[in-house]
Parts: sequence; structure tokens; C-alpha cells
Amino acid sequence: MAPRKPEDCDDMEEVRAEIDRIDVELVDLIGERFTYVDRAWQLKQSPAEARVPWRIQQVINRVRARAVEKGLPPELAEALWRQMIGWFVQYEEEKLSRQGEDNA
Repeated sequence: MAPRKPEDCDDMEEVRAEIDRIDVELVDLIGERFTYVDRAWQLKQSPAEARVPWRIQQVINRVRARAVEKGLPPELAEALWRQMIGWFVQYEEEKLSRQGEDNA
């Protein structure tokens, strides 16, 4: 079934169905992003390399700009990405710490 536009939804069931459809797509995209984060830690040498402030700010700036282009509050996009980035950085730090322990 083709996606419905918000204005074409006649009741809450249709709205919820579209939200559920989008949630599936978001999880798929975050899963794809995770595969690159998973590869990134493998290319790094130490936990200190997991947190790269200039890169985090670069990503946030791009996300905020894209949000504005799409009519989304940039504060919302930034909050979501900071949460996600924080989790990914912690994941990388843990993986790199374990890798260092295994090599010691």
C-alpha cells in the first residue's frame, strides 16, 4: 500500500498506521548507520578516538540544517542526534577498551 499524506488520513487508525510505517523505516536506517559505526571503531586505535568533538559538531550542524530545510524544529533533530551520537560514542569506547584489554 502506498504511503498516505497526513491530510489524506481520515482517522487515527490511518495516522497510526503511517507513523508505524515510518518507525520501521527509521529503525532500518538507524540499523544501517550502526553498521558504519561498528566499522568505525574497528578502524580506530584507542577509546580516545571515539569522541571527536569537531566531527560531532559537524554532524549536528548538518542535521540542524537539514531539519530547517524540511520544516522540522532543528532543536528536535539536534536532541535526537545528540542522544544517538552519545550512545554510539559510548559503544565505540567500550569496544575499543575491550580490544585494548584483549591485546594487553
